[in-house]
Amino acid sequence: MKEKSAFITIIGRPNVGKSSLMNRILGQKVAIVSDKPQTTRTKITGILTKGADQLVFIDTPGFHKPRNVLDKNMNKAVGDGMADVDAAVLVVEASPKFSLEGGLPPAELELIKELKRRKLHAVLVINKIDMLEKKEALLTLITLYTREFEFDTVVPLSAKTGDGVDILLGELYKFSKPSPHYFDDDDITDQPEKVMVAEMIREKLLRSLNKEVPHGIAVDLERFVERDTAEGEPIVEVEATIICEKESHKGIIIGKGGAMLKKIGTLARRDIEEFFGIRASVKLWVKVKEDWRNREGLIHTFGLD
Repeated sequence: MKEKSAFITIIGRPNVGKSSLMNRILGQKVAIVSDKPQTTRTKITGILTKGADQLVFIDTPGFHKPRNVLDKNMNKAVGDGMADVDAAVLVVEASPKFSLEGGLPPAELELIKELKRRKLHAVLVINKIDMLEKKEALLTLITLYTREFEFDTVVPLSAKTGDGVDILLGELYKFSKPSPHYFDDDDITDQPEKVMVAEMIREKLLRSLNKEVPHGIAVDLERFVERDTAEGEPIVEVEATIICEKESHKGIIIGKGGAMLKKIGTLARRDIEEFFGIRASVKLWVKVKEDWRNREGLIHTFGLD
């Protein structure tokens, strides 16, 4: 069989389910997910190889109005993710949080403008149909988006349940072109293990803390070693510093008597053990770096540029 490949970028506003969709397509979790906006901060590559076909997905941060240097870098990652791809998937919600009468949000109009400028093929994915009470509302939504852009096709689906995902894949395979595979057939991501471990810790922070704290958090992985114990049992040792912007946030992250930090460490350890298939040890510290999201040096240190 002649090998074929396609690069597909996944774009959209924050919290529409882009990372959940990629994880569902791959059948394995490579991107962290939470109900907090801007969970994804950098481009994440996911790889699906079936027979002769290889689809390379680029999950991008949610496109939004920037408030600091980190936000600007995240928006830049969206633009970078749209370069040199075969097609784009614009993910929107079946139950939008904006008034249909008022038209599409500025962020989505900007993304559509970029699709036009780059002359990209694009598929409109209407996610979260499992939460839609009146299915006929889909017609209104489809009309609203297709008025703005001539999508190759429209696929309503649920990344949560998997309903409709096979239909989407069938459409995306149409963009494959004769080409050698760019990744080994058993690869699912090009993310280094260290990055994935740091993201597992950040996911637990996002899911465990209240809304005001997570946006100002980064995870700096200081030690990541796999070794054998004295009994000859393999173990992964992880030591990480959680960076926050305020002393008050540091107290929230640590919690009363260290309870919150212990909880986050335990949850992260379970994920790490499941991912590597061996025991793990996780030690966490918390440091305050005021306004780090506007400090280019720190943003670079945390790999967010």
